[in-house]
Amino acid sequence: MKQKITEKNSYASACQIVFAFCLILPSTGAFAQATGKGSTPTNEELTRKLNNPVASLISVPFQNNLDVGIGETDGSRNVLNFQPVVPFKLTSGLNLIARVVVPVVSQNNIYGTHTTQTGLSDVLVSTFLSPSVVKNGLTWGAGPAFLIPAATDELLGAKKWGVGPTAVILQQTKGWTFGALANQIWSFAGSDDRSDVSQFYLQPFLTHNWKSGAGLGVSSEITRNWKASTTTAVIIPSISGITKVGTQTVQLNLGPRIPVTYPDAKKPDFGVRASFVLVFPK
Repeated sequence: MKQKITEKNSYASACQIVFAFCLILPSTGAFAQATGKGSTPTNEELTRKLNNPVASLISVPFQNNLDVGIGETDGSRNVLNFQPVVPFKLTSGLNLIARVVVPVVSQNNIYGTHTTQTGLSDVLVSTFLSPSVVKNGLTWGAGPAFLIPAATDELLGAKKWGVGPTAVILQQTKGWTFGALANQIWSFAGSDDRSDVSQFYLQPFLTHNWKSGAGLGVSSEITRNWKASTTTAVIIPSISGITKVGTQTVQLNLGPRIPVTYPDAKKPDFGVRASFVLVFPK
C-alpha cells in the first residue's frame, strides 16, 4: 500500500511540473515577442534558434525514442520525452533558460520474458544562465540541473533526488551548428534501498540547415554511470524540416538510433527517433 501511495504521489508531482509549464508558456509570450525583431521570423531564423538549446525561443518538443531487440529476451522500450523549453529575461544581457524533460516509458521483456512496465520515469530539470547577445555565432549556457524521483514504477527510476552542473557551448556559422551539451548528476537523498546516483551525460551535435528550414544532422548521446562503471552510447543521424499545422509552426525530426555501447548485453538491435516540436516565435 505504501508503494502505491508513493507512486501516486510521484505521478502527481510530475503532472504538476507539466501543468506549471503549460501555465508559464502564455505568460512568457511577451518575452519572446520583446526579443524578436518585430516581424515574423523566417524558417532559417527559427531553425538557427531551435538548434541552440539556450536561444530566446519558446518550444515544446515531443521526442519519441523506440528501441527494439534489447538483450537476450528480445525486449523493447519506447520513451516519449515531453521537454518544454522556456526562456526568461533576467537583465539586458542575461537570460535564464529553463528546460524540463518528462519521460513517459513503456517497455516489454526488459527484466524477463512476459514483463511490462509503463509509466513516468524520473524528471530532469535543467536551468541555464546564458548571454542574450550572441557574438560571432558563439554562445554558451551553464547552471544547475535537478533530478526529481517521479517514476511511477520502481523499475523506471532511481528513486533518488539528484543535483549537479549542466552546460552547453555551440558555434553557428553559414547554416552550420556544432557544439555539445553535458551534465553531471549526483544523488543527495532518496530511498536507502537503491544505489546512489553518479551519472555523466554528454551530447555532441552537428547540424546543417538550408534557408527553407530543412536540415541534416548527427548527434550522439553518451551516458556514463560511474557507480556501475557502465557506458551507454548511441549515434543519431537525422533529417528535419519546418512546416505549419494550421497556424501553428512545428518542426519535424526523424532518424535512426544506432546503438554503439550498452551495459550488461542490453544493446538493442536498432532504434528510431522521431520528434514533433511546437514552436512559438512570438
